[in-house]
Amino acid sequence: MSLDNSTLHKLPSLGLSFVPVFALVGLLAADVIAFGEDSSYGANQIAMLLSALVAGAIGMFQGTKWDTISEAMSKSVAQTTEALLILLMIGALSGTWLLAGIIPAFIHYGLQVLEPNLFLFAACIICGVLSLATGSSWGTVGTIGIALIGIGTALGLSSGWIAGAIISGAYFGDKMSPLSDTTNIAAAVGGTDLFTHIRYMMITTIPSLVIALLVFLIVGFGGTATDGNFEASFATELGEAVFGTFNIHPGLFVAPLAVLLMIARKVPAAAALFIGAILGALTAIVFQPDVVADLSTLGADASYGMMAFQTSIQAMALETQIVTGSDLADNLLNSSGMAGMLNTVWLILCATVFGSVMQATGMLQRITQAILSGVQSTFSLVARSVGTCLAFNVLASDQYLAIIVPGNMLKDAYEEQGLAPENLSRTLEDSGTVTSVLIPWNTCGVAQSGILGISTWTYLPYCIFNWVSPIMTLAIAASGFKIRSLKDARKPVAKV
Repeated sequence: MSLDNSTLHKLPSLGLSFVPVFALVGLLAADVIAFGEDSSYGANQIAMLLSALVAGAIGMFQGTKWDTISEAMSKSVAQTTEALLILLMIGALSGTWLLAGIIPAFIHYGLQVLEPNLFLFAACIICGVLSLATGSSWGTVGTIGIALIGIGTALGLSSGWIAGAIISGAYFGDKMSPLSDTTNIAAAVGGTDLFTHIRYMMITTIPSLVIALLVFLIVGFGGTATDGNFEASFATELGEAVFGTFNIHPGLFVAPLAVLLMIARKVPAAAALFIGAILGALTAIVFQPDVVADLSTLGADASYGMMAFQTSIQAMALETQIVTGSDLADNLLNSSGMAGMLNTVWLILCATVFGSVMQATGMLQRITQAILSGVQSTFSLVARSVGTCLAFNVLASDQYLAIIVPGNMLKDAYEEQGLAPENLSRTLEDSGTVTSVLIPWNTCGVAQSGILGISTWTYLPYCIFNWVSPIMTLAIAASGFKIRSLKDARKPVAKV
């Protein structure tokens, strides 16, 4: 979103720019005290809108026109359309894949293969490979991630560690995949070509992943990720409940493979996921007739075709609850379909409004100016870049803004320091892309929390890769290791 001339020439003071930020932090803290884990179900949305109102009032007092603010909100909300559609499609897909026995099949086979000691390590690798192949962290978390939550829970692991391993792998793959939107955006904003950007990221990303995998391996064998209430019989109980309720066989994986193939062939994610949801419904109709009939409320006199239609639509749009007779299985084998994603959609919209108002009034730019003042060295520039991306993830509540706006602002500074553009593009990914999921009110944090059913505060400490990445980029900058200058920009980047 570009600023009009009046905003460019009259940015708010730094103190005024922080007023909406302090208001937001204070309101969010009050929400946690008053509502606890339920704060994201309405209270945080109100906090976002109240803070946006504060920012808008200050901006208009400083001379920003309402039309500028309104246009910024409209454009920002419009830019979230695809992300919101993906969320709704993930809700539909999780419902039909549960109905079809696809997610239960993942759980069934996963319990036979995965062990508690190796689970976190394996989950990170599995999600990394899938996300690398598809370029979608959201798609990875919304498919195999949901199944891994069930497997890990049955193996007695804490939800925070499970989600941390899933998210670490998903964001590694998303960050390094040439199919990823953030990877392409960072390369374009930085001013380098895509594969130079990806090769240069390996210098910081591979060590970060290795550290994360080592932590997951050590924690797994150390037993510190195990839930204290776990009993070994839980895994057996869940496996028997799944096998006794669903017809489990390899044919159920046709729909997941079809979705992966579509995403790999660059079919838009929302369309691929919706087709996957439809394939899930067809799989249920063919392979799980007893489950379909049991969940239908039409009665025994209704035709199977009408039962299948009702149950499929119910699974996509509303709630699906599988009753197996096992409390553990019944707690895991449920889905709220698209309806379950509506609160996440609501929070994303409110967060987007706050971020767009902060940007339209020039407050984000004023805060960024303060962050960048006094830059004199490569390390200080990289450090300020990391801080700026983090600030945009916190204040603008969107990973795309945390890449695009700092990238445009910092490009000249990197040129003045004589640094090749891939230094900027890598820093944008190391700090902007991977930390977005750690912010409870950021669109990514809200989305992944909603998909996994685990609060951001719960998984935040355990996303090892996401924490290590910005630290690694700072360490590399401080050491000067393979920091490319402009004069070397035309030379090929050495493979790591």
